[in-house]
Amino acid sequence: MAESFRLTLAQLNPTVGAIDANIALALTAWQEGRAAGAQMVALTEMFVTGYQTQDLVMKPAFALHAMRGLQDLATKIIDGPALGIGGPHLKDGKLYNAYYILAEGQIAHVVLKHDLPNDGVFDEKRIFASAPLQGPYKIGPLRIGTPICEDAWHPEVAEMLGETGAQILLVPNGSPYHRGKPAVRTNLMVARVVETGLPLIYLNMIGGQDDQVFDGASFVLNPGGELMAQLPQFETCVTHIDFVETADGWRAMPGLRALLPRAIEADYAAMVMSVRDYLAKTGFKKVLLGLSGGIDSAIVAAIASDAIGPENVRCVMLPSQFTSQASLDDASQVAHALGCRLDTVPITGAQGAVGDALAPLFADTAPGITEENIQSRLRGLMLMAMSNKFGEMLMTTGNKSEMCVGYCTIYGDMNGGYNPLKDLYKTRVFDTCRWRNANHRPWMLGPAAEVIPARVIDKPPSAELRDNQKDEDSLPPYPVLDAILDGLIDQELSVGELVARGYDHATVKKVESLIYISEYKRYQSAPGTRLTRRALSFDRRYPLVNRWRDIG
Repeated sequence: MAESFRLTLAQLNPTVGAIDANIALALTAWQEGRAAGAQMVALTEMFVTGYQTQDLVMKPAFALHAMRGLQDLATKIIDGPALGIGGPHLKDGKLYNAYYILAEGQIAHVVLKHDLPNDGVFDEKRIFASAPLQGPYKIGPLRIGTPICEDAWHPEVAEMLGETGAQILLVPNGSPYHRGKPAVRTNLMVARVVETGLPLIYLNMIGGQDDQVFDGASFVLNPGGELMAQLPQFETCVTHIDFVETADGWRAMPGLRALLPRAIEADYAAMVMSVRDYLAKTGFKKVLLGLSGGIDSAIVAAIASDAIGPENVRCVMLPSQFTSQASLDDASQVAHALGCRLDTVPITGAQGAVGDALAPLFADTAPGITEENIQSRLRGLMLMAMSNKFGEMLMTTGNKSEMCVGYCTIYGDMNGGYNPLKDLYKTRVFDTCRWRNANHRPWMLGPAAEVIPARVIDKPPSAELRDNQKDEDSLPPYPVLDAILDGLIDQELSVGELVARGYDHATVKKVESLIYISEYKRYQSAPGTRLTRRALSFDRRYPLVNRWRDIG
């Protein structure tokens, strides 16, 4: 009979810093693999510490805690499959990103990461040492090569492993989501398979960590790039892949074939997962948010309801003298459709008191943006007071378009602990609302119905801080604004290049100026879900003080 090998893939959700809990999760996965007759159970990169740890792993006590935990875990890996698990490794005074192979009660092998990512959200060259190239290790009948995450994004490590006898490639990853990421991963891994002629397992973790979301979507390829298994995106999954030895080498047998969602659903799932995990991993059970009757707060209420259940979401309407009856009605409809609590706390009394207090100083000035910002800051004050009193985390509701151009008030509507819309342009907010109204998935805890009335989506956006105010009084129409922002921020185009594409020069220059002068606001903004490669966080690091402007 031909040799065979069963590999259990554990696509799971570790928590940064929860070393003992992560180890318990790993042991449960190992027991499941043992029950299925596996010869190896594989977990993901840096699983024992959670990922990304940033500078936390550089703290010696933390790294040593993780390594002791791995040594203790190894003593439990007996009478069953080997266990592959990622964690830190201190060796000769250097810290490495490592993948441990535990077998027969001991640490049988340690693979050290060679290629360290240093772009986008990654800064591993700051944290880890780059290890020399290593050969494969043997488990049962198989010689396995393990390029760790970035090691597989370049040909060198995989080619060396193939040349030194590896028969399959197991790639443990901590690869965060951005729109279109699954296709990027698949194309790169197909290249490794073509170069080496070896089957490849791409195993990715899931879960939210700060602004990043690890989306899973693990897969298995045979030589030639044939897809043999596809694990779901944004879901925990433990599954088993069988390999058999053929005349042409080892080959994966067909396994689980999950369908991956389209980009708009993937973005929404990422926002829901990031909110759910941010709350769970920081200890919050309930949230509150200002529900204005506008589209942004409506979709945030829907995201929160889908993440933790509408019974755990408090919506608060904070009307002023400029709040229309339509906005009051729309907020009520949204809260009712979702099944959330809605409280109303007028700010008119507080606004009058602040106006009276400042009147002697403001007597000879005309009302303007100062008075508008007072309203926003009073709302922020009320919401933070409720957050403190009731232990409910305040969610921020500003979209990426507003964050880019500073159309938001620091210490006002920017208050809050987390903002799922931070990387979602306004035009995509509209699309997302329509998608959520038309779709429901089992992972959504909110109702399966139209939760955002059409009027909320269709009406002209307004902050309602003065009579008859519209966003377009201060900003270009959102389709134009978002296209310019995408060019200046996501594509790093010049002013001249955007003008050549047909955009008005003065409008582009105005938007450019707004972006640069608003950097200080973004530095003080709440963390939020990363959905693109140019999120307003680690992906884009600009100085607060910046006198440069494009001369185009």
